[in-house]
Amino acid sequence: MSAATANHTVGRRGDRDSGPVPRAWAGPVAAGLTLTITGAIGAGALVTAYRRAEWGQEGAFSWFWAGMLVFTLPAAWWAVRRGTGARLRLAVLIGYACFTYLPKLLRNPTGPLYHDEYAHWGQSRDILLDGVLFQQNSIIRVIGDYPGLHACVASLATLTGLTVWHAALFVLILAHVLLALGVAVLAGQLWPDPRIAAAAAIVYSLNSSFLYFDTQFGYESLAIGVLVWALVCALRAIRATALTAGAGWAALTLVLIVAITATHHLTAIWLTGMLGLIAVACTVFRLRAGRTAWALTLMAGLTVTTWMAAVSPRTGSYLEPYLGRALGQFSGLAAGGGSGGRTLFSQSVAPLWEQYAAFAAPPVALLATVGAAVLWWRRRRACDPITKAGSAAMLLLGALYFPATLLILTPSGAEGARRSWAFSYLGIAVVTAPLIIALLDRARHRISGSGVLLLAMCALVMVGNTAAGMNPSYRFPGPPVFGADTRAATPELLAAAAWLRETQGRGARLVADRYSGLIFGSYGEQEPTTGSESFPTYDLYLAQPGRPVAPALIEQLRSWRFEYLVVDRRMAEQVPEIRIYFETNEPIPHNGRPGFTPSQLTKFDTLPWLIKVYDGPHIAIYRFDFDRLGQRIRLGAR
Repeated sequence: MSAATANHTVGRRGDRDSGPVPRAWAGPVAAGLTLTITGAIGAGALVTAYRRAEWGQEGAFSWFWAGMLVFTLPAAWWAVRRGTGARLRLAVLIGYACFTYLPKLLRNPTGPLYHDEYAHWGQSRDILLDGVLFQQNSIIRVIGDYPGLHACVASLATLTGLTVWHAALFVLILAHVLLALGVAVLAGQLWPDPRIAAAAAIVYSLNSSFLYFDTQFGYESLAIGVLVWALVCALRAIRATALTAGAGWAALTLVLIVAITATHHLTAIWLTGMLGLIAVACTVFRLRAGRTAWALTLMAGLTVTTWMAAVSPRTGSYLEPYLGRALGQFSGLAAGGGSGGRTLFSQSVAPLWEQYAAFAAPPVALLATVGAAVLWWRRRRACDPITKAGSAAMLLLGALYFPATLLILTPSGAEGARRSWAFSYLGIAVVTAPLIIALLDRARHRISGSGVLLLAMCALVMVGNTAAGMNPSYRFPGPPVFGADTRAATPELLAAAAWLRETQGRGARLVADRYSGLIFGSYGEQEPTTGSESFPTYDLYLAQPGRPVAPALIEQLRSWRFEYLVVDRRMAEQVPEIRIYFETNEPIPHNGRPGFTPSQLTKFDTLPWLIKVYDGPHIAIYRFDFDRLGQRIRLGAR
């Protein structure tokens, strides 16, 4: 070999070792640098937003969305880019899922904050301490019947030595990542294009529950990810041509169905319905695979029905108010009676641009869904039969999102509507992803008008859906606010709960309002009740001074061995931020004025069968002494 040839060869090796980055690595390096920098900037902006909100400074909403979008939009671009490889796309989706958990992680990194979190945290802690499943929960009466999440968290805490809260964070972050990846894999079962799969994951992340509700310490946060993977396994079973392969995927689907059923009632019901939609679509298109789809639907239905009948017969009565009363209220609105409605963003501190985005997000989703339906119709003959049936089922699922948005106009239906969006949006994500890629493929340049428009729509829908799904007090820290679940843990309430636990022990039955009950039932380790139609404990507070309390209620309290009554005198001074004192269907007027008078809440000082054992600036605790019933009312307070 000549010297010239040798020098040329060494020069090429040197280029590989120290020269410019090879073209194969250019994309991953650029993506890594871009997303690392934007991720750091975004995280810093989120911290700034929370700091400003905590100190009552302006600009919290702007800083928050600047932080979210500075990472979200580049991540979406890299995920659906033509030149992105499989490994890079996977890394982008994992990074995106982790980043979208940051808002909730930064919101409360050390302990429970949301209403449901207090219940699930306490339930997991009780399992860790006592080692007993299916214990009753005083905050949410049915969660003890669905121990999947709590058993998982308690087991991890036992094995690792982590606290219950940190074990829950590990489980929930993993579940959040698997949810995003599961949506991509589900879309990939229908369309082989990995860009469509990535687009579906990004679109699904725009739903109102993704950033906050399905990241909280709650059973849906774990169950909804399992639901997506159960649908993946079901489609694999339907597609299988070999008997053994089909049986294997069906068996795995059944295992996941049982896991979901033992974790969350609503997710199990939605899974059964989704499998039913797939089965109907297969039947309509006359596919032999419809037998498998119907078998899976039957297995899901039997599992859910058996569990609810044998383990949790109370689930039906627990879920009924969210739909039954909502439909009644909505009928009143439709009839023009003017009753039963609610005003969206009433007295909200959210900026107008966020409110406008909330109103604009459903029409954008409707436009995208209609476009996806048109594209599906045009391509239906080119699709394989399973893709045609599966995408039709997802289209029907996505269509359920739009009537559910109307239920947000009713007080009882608002909560049910919000909880349905996380499921119906799965259909929107899967069917609109091919439309997004089709629009991008029409562009001749990397940065096109359609690409910029799609990113703008992505930003608008993410902002609008999040604003519609969560109140600002849930999303941002701030000073204590009466009647806000996330700001209920005031120093006074925590001190009162700690005093009762330390002086009287744990497990005492007590009557309380919604917000006191959260703290006494979690940190205080007591068993509060906040009332219901069959046990109207709020009648104690509503009774006028000098008027007797209903004997039937007193007998219930006595026979069920209730020991204490907690009174928060702020109920006569302020209006709850979320317009609830005790429970959703309480018979208390909500007209912008406090629902109680001071005399209604101080009358307990004069009742002989109540003994005040604790008195603070706003919180008082009384002990029931039912043996003194019938004695004369004392004049003046003790």
